[in-house]
Amino acid sequence: MTKKIIGLTGGIATGKTTVANYLADAYNLPILDADIYAREAVCVGSPILDAIATRYGKQILLPNENLDRQTLGEIIFKNSEERTWVENLIHPYVRDRFQAEIKASTVETLVLVVPLLFEAGMTNLVTEIWVVWCSQQQQLTRLMQRNHITFEQAQARIHSQMPIGEKAARADVVLDNSSTLEALLKQVDAALTKL
Repeated sequence: MTKKIIGLTGGIATGKTTVANYLADAYNLPILDADIYAREAVCVGSPILDAIATRYGKQILLPNENLDRQTLGEIIFKNSEERTWVENLIHPYVRDRFQAEIKASTVETLVLVVPLLFEAGMTNLVTEIWVVWCSQQQQLTRLMQRNHITFEQAQARIHSQMPIGEKAARADVVLDNSSTLEALLKQVDAALTKL
């Protein structure tokens, strides 16, 4: 059996989670999420969290010893060298988790949700790339509302990723999330029918 592995990506706040939830709910497809594995990578007591705390000091930890993601975000979204340092710790862990799950899976079609699919060099894990796209203005608005952050903070997060147009140009499927939810889900249905 040859597995079909959809790499679902896009820019921050473009609608990847909406598409992933729909694929899980409507089509019962297993969803493997890079964000979940990245959180695992920095769980309390992990060597990765210890390395981060050693580099940035105790202010990077919450009172319960968990990673203060907001404080780390403030550091890495302002400094590309620091972001690269953190990503070089976390991405290999995430890749290993994906590879183990893909190997263990007995289903024909899997979905890997990987916000940094291109940036982290994980395209070789998937057989097809789907990019969720919307305009940068929509992206900014959604991100500020969702994360309760300023325009400048939202811009820094968006600019830390590969431009969405570049991702769309490399995709097998582009899902346009600039209008209604219904329109987006129809595109997902059409893409799966072709698959």
